[in-house]
Amino acid sequence: MPLPAAMLKRARDFAGTPAPARPAATVVLLRPDEKAFDVYVLRRASTMVFGGVYAFPGGGVDRGDRPQTIEQDWPERLGVPEAEAKAIVGAAARELFEEAGILLAGPAAVVVPGDDAGPPEAGAAGDGLVGDVSGADWEADRVAVQRRELTMTDLLERRGLRLRDDLLLPWARWITPEFEPKRFDTWFFVAVLPPAQTARDVSGEADRTIWISPADANGLTMLPPTRVMLNDLCAYRSISEVWRAERDAADPVMPRVELTEDGGVLVI
Repeated sequence: MPLPAAMLKRARDFAGTPAPARPAATVVLLRPDEKAFDVYVLRRASTMVFGGVYAFPGGGVDRGDRPQTIEQDWPERLGVPEAEAKAIVGAAARELFEEAGILLAGPAAVVVPGDDAGPPEAGAAGDGLVGDVSGADWEADRVAVQRRELTMTDLLERRGLRLRDDLLLPWARWITPEFEPKRFDTWFFVAVLPPAQTARDVSGEADRTIWISPADANGLTMLPPTRVMLNDLCAYRSISEVWRAERDAADPVMPRVELTEDGGVLVI
């Protein structure tokens, strides 16, 4: 697969000790369409790391990412101890709220569906999901979370909500190649757009956002994990099929780059 020129240069010039990989989370947001489903992607602004590259909402784990209540067996599913697993899940929910204005939450008093309930492809807040979160008061809270003036845990508690971690499907785990100066140990999650919410660019970190089918995204500039993620999704005909997929998000994948004699590059 093609690599950005700057990334190719770093691979060729690398020598020394790899930087430590920081825990991170990213969320692949889906919404149904007439044929199957679309994926929400954003193009990082030129001022950002990996500027000009399409990606999913996500970022590094923050010290405030410590949700009090989670329902799923995340340590086993993510392959890390409980405290770290909670932080990764919290980061996934926070980054989705910060970068796309999507909140995976519901009333604290509502019983969370079981593991076999499937994705929230229809319904509204009455089904245990929070409704529209685009109003001025919500936006003030989102900005406070983004500025680290408010944690997601405090936000949810104040509004009588609970994190709906059952709406996150762990998909894969990728570690940034050793030649990169900034490295991440990133867990990829799949989530479905809540029916009453609208994804939008609110973080200021992107210069373009689009909904696109996984197959139609082939012409966009992406890093290998994003490309592989979309290639994986091309095999599924519906969101329900995606939700039933058996995935391993505990064992990491770390790509390595090999330079060929003719000056080419192989991504392994």
